[in-house]
Amino acid sequence: MKKNNLSKGLLDFISQCPSCYHVVDYLRRILVSQGYTELSEKKAWKISKGGKYFTIRNSSSIIAFRIPGKKPDGIHIIASHSDSPTFKIKPSPETASEGIVRLNVEKYGGMICQSWFDRPLSVAGRVFVKSPDGPVQKLVYINRDLLLIPSLAIHMTRDSDKKDGISVQTEMLPLFSQNEKETLISRIAKEIKAKPSDILGNDLFLVSRDRPCIWGAESEFISSPRLDDLECAYSSFEGFIDSQDTENAGISMLCIFDNEEVGSRTKQGAESTFLADVTDRIFEGLKMDRQAALSLIASSFMISADNAHAVHPNYASKADPTNRPKMNKGIVLKHSANQRYTTDGASAAVFKMICESAEIPYQEFANNSDTPGGSTLGNIANTQISMNTADIGLAQLSMHSAYETAGAEDAEYLRVFSECFYKEPLPVITA
Repeated sequence: MKKNNLSKGLLDFISQCPSCYHVVDYLRRILVSQGYTELSEKKAWKISKGGKYFTIRNSSSIIAFRIPGKKPDGIHIIASHSDSPTFKIKPSPETASEGIVRLNVEKYGGMICQSWFDRPLSVAGRVFVKSPDGPVQKLVYINRDLLLIPSLAIHMTRDSDKKDGISVQTEMLPLFSQNEKETLISRIAKEIKAKPSDILGNDLFLVSRDRPCIWGAESEFISSPRLDDLECAYSSFEGFIDSQDTENAGISMLCIFDNEEVGSRTKQGAESTFLADVTDRIFEGLKMDRQAALSLIASSFMISADNAHAVHPNYASKADPTNRPKMNKGIVLKHSANQRYTTDGASAAVFKMICESAEIPYQEFANNSDTPGGSTLGNIANTQISMNTADIGLAQLSMHSAYETAGAEDAEYLRVFSECFYKEPLPVITA
C-alpha cells in the first residue's frame, strides 16, 4: 500500500473544514455531486430500492445510506464524529484589559490547554441572520490570522514548565484588538455582508491556523489540527463513496455525529435518536414490519471509528505492556473491560476476518491498567440501537492537542477497510 495515497486529500479536507458545520457541508456537497438525494427530517421520506440518500441534523451530523436492489440482509454502519476539542466563544465575548480587547471563551471538550498558546488562531462556526422568513444560517470562517493566546515570559514564572493547572478564564483568553470599539460580531458581519444587529445567534469556536503537513525523513508522518476525528471521518467517507458501484446485500450506511467530545448527549450526538430515527424511516419506506426490522438490526454490524493512542517513544511506560499500537502499522482495534470501547470477542472476530481477507494490517489497543482511558461512539450509539459493534481507530500522538500527529499510511488502510466492509457480506457469527 503506497504511502501518502490519501494523506494529501485528508489534509486538504481538514484545511477546508475548520468546524463541525463545515465538515458536514463539505460532505453534503460531495454526496450531491455523486447523485445522493437529501432527505429533510421535516418532510416525509420516499425511499426506493437501489436509492442513495442522506440526511442532516443540526448542520453538524450527517447520515448517508444506500438501499440495495434486493432484500437487505443487514446494515453495514461506520460511525465517526465531526467535532474536535477547542474553545467556544461566549456571548458578548469582548473584555478589555490594559488597552487590549480579548475574547471570553470556555473549553469545549478536553484539550491540552498548553498546546494552544503562542500559535495563530481564528474563528469558525455559524451565525443566524435575521430575514423576513426567520433566522437564516450562514457558515463563518475568518480565513486569516486573527487571534493569539500569548504565554507568560519565563522570567516572570520560572516554574512554568512545572505548573499543574491553567486557568481558562484568566490565562486562555485570546487577544483580538487594540481598538476597544471593535467587536467580533461586527467583524463577522463584514465577512458575510450583513448588519451586526441582524446576527441573532451564533455557535463560534477558536480554530488553529497551523498548516497541516507531511513530514519525517521518509515523509512517514502527518501533523494537523483536528486529526481526531477527521482522519477517520474522511477515510471512511472515501471508502463509502468508493464502494457505491458494487451491489451489496446490505444497507450501506455512514454516520458522522457531532458532540462526541462532550459526551454525545445532544439531539445530534450518538446518544440521540438520530440513528434510530433514520433506520425506522428506512424500514417504513421499505414496508418492513416490526419483526422484520428487528431481525435486520440483529444481523447488522457497526464500526465505531475514532482515533487511538499510539505508544509514545518518550513516554513508553504509559502504554499497556503488550498492546502497544504504532503509527503506520495498521488499523487499531480497541478493547476495554469496562466497555468504554464496545469491542468484544464476537465483533473482534468479524473485524479481523475482514482485515485478513483484504490483507489490511491491524493491531490492538488496551489501556494501561493503572490509567483509565476515554470512551467513544460505539457503546453510546448502542444505547439507542443495539448491534454487534467494534471500536477501531488510527494510531496517533498528541491526542487533543491543537496540533496532532499520525502516520501517513494509516488513512489509506482505513479507506480500503471501509470499502471492503461496505462491499462484502458480513461474516456470520455463530454462537
